[in-house]
Amino acid sequence: MFATLPDLLRLIVVPVFAWAALRDVRTRRLPNRMWPPLYAFGVLLLLWEVAVIWPFAGFEGRLFLVQAAISVLFVAPLGYAFWYLGAFGGADAKALIALALLFPTFPAYEVAGAVFPLVETQIGVFSLTILTNTVLLGLAYPLGLAALNLGRGEFSVNAFFARPVSTESLSDRHGRLFEDDTGETRNGLDLDALRMYLRWRGLTLDQLRTEPDRLRDPASVDETFDPTDGGTHVGPRTDGGAEIDHGAYGTDAETLRGGLAVVARKERVLVSPGMPFVVPMAVGLVVSLTYGDALFALLGVVGVV
Repeated sequence: MFATLPDLLRLIVVPVFAWAALRDVRTRRLPNRMWPPLYAFGVLLLLWEVAVIWPFAGFEGRLFLVQAAISVLFVAPLGYAFWYLGAFGGADAKALIALALLFPTFPAYEVAGAVFPLVETQIGVFSLTILTNTVLLGLAYPLGLAALNLGRGEFSVNAFFARPVSTESLSDRHGRLFEDDTGETRNGLDLDALRMYLRWRGLTLDQLRTEPDRLRDPASVDETFDPTDGGTHVGPRTDGGAEIDHGAYGTDAETLRGGLAVVARKERVLVSPGMPFVVPMAVGLVVSLTYGDALFALLGVVGVV
């Protein structure tokens, strides 16, 4: 069994997602321009297969139609729904939509007599397999974070979500403060919003920490600057910020004040680093193309399927 030409062309997506994962780890930013070509590529390959299978005669034709419909009409909108509910970032949603268009059905690749993926599902919607593998990989992240904290002798209930870091290192970090001026919280100041505020003020984090009372006083605001988008790769290296009036990264005035109070007075702070979903998605794509559906295999072991 040899792969079809559309399935071979789909492998081009693997290095694209590998690059996206590396960039997302470094900057937490992915360019919007990368998604339309992937969408167009997926639609083109899907239309190619439709032309070959048309008029969907027999069981195989009807099965393909059902699988493609589930991927395009269920998995792709699921990405948008996750974004709308706040479970996904914008890039994560766009990535899942791209995979739904690119991989509606299970591909097949013969290598040295073996056919990959090794484990297929009964429904055969490959984008759904990528999603479930991604979720399983994502669940390993908090476990790894807890193990890291335990290895440093710093373990608590929140060890699955955050770890202590030097306040001075916040300039180059991504994530969210896991504390405010009242104690630990899961709704702390986003570090991108912190950079936006400081860039808007034209301050460095060191300056804020040196004169916290004066510089946190609204009356001290004089000349302001471009806050950028808060990314570590954008704008002058001044860790600057914006007057956050419009909920940047989920930040309101109270959250900003609480976060500034923490970073001004503490040498070490709890930070929830978070993991961009595109990273486990890229790994999940590779796992899906080689091993197949890990959840389906696990359910088979316990006798559910």
